[in-house]
Amino acid sequence: MVAIETTIRGLLKVHGLKLGNVNRCTFTSRVETLLTDAPELRIAIEPLLEMRNMMRKQEILLDRQLGAIARKDSVCKLSMTIPGVGPIVSLAFKATIDDPSRFKDSKAVAAHLGLTPRIYQSGEIDRSGHISKCGDKMMRHALYEAANSHLRISKKWSVLRAQGVKLAKRAGSKKACVAIARKLAVIMHRMWVDGTEFRFGQQAVAEAA
Repeated sequence: MVAIETTIRGLLKVHGLKLGNVNRCTFTSRVETLLTDAPELRIAIEPLLEMRNMMRKQEILLDRQLGAIARKDSVCKLSMTIPGVGPIVSLAFKATIDDPSRFKDSKAVAAHLGLTPRIYQSGEIDRSGHISKCGDKMMRHALYEAANSHLRISKKWSVLRAQGVKLAKRAGSKKACVAIARKLAVIMHRMWVDGTEFRFGQQAVAEAA
């Protein structure tokens, strides 16, 4: 769907028509408006637009189905008590981990998903590098997006968010999101094992107030 949208943008741009900043809901109406001034492009763009719209409808349908499945699943319901973690992230995490007893320590989950720094040791050298990026790439990306949502979109305050905001000021937003994604992997596994909901932390809530 993204590839089709990019192709439509490219075809319009070649003829001097800029789509501008649009969201998924306003994409079609904006394209139709531009095509009124360029009827010669309609024969090339309309089939692409029809395919894109059909995929959009299927995406909405799948999102609804996934949401219904997640709301009926006890593990996913616990995970979704974390701000930023929705049906897709919770279902993906459950499918990826499969059996929480495989990990004796919740911290091992972060390493399993490639969210821990690589260690370089040689002689007197001992330093940490970038994250290893081993394991499931899709799950790692999903946790990063959840962390980004937890830090930037969620209106609820928590100890975890306080840590992320503090780190973002010192090291930048990208590193903060990676760090929070790593913590989310650990927390979600612990919540799964213990059967507990997310703890916001009274101290952080009090500070925000």
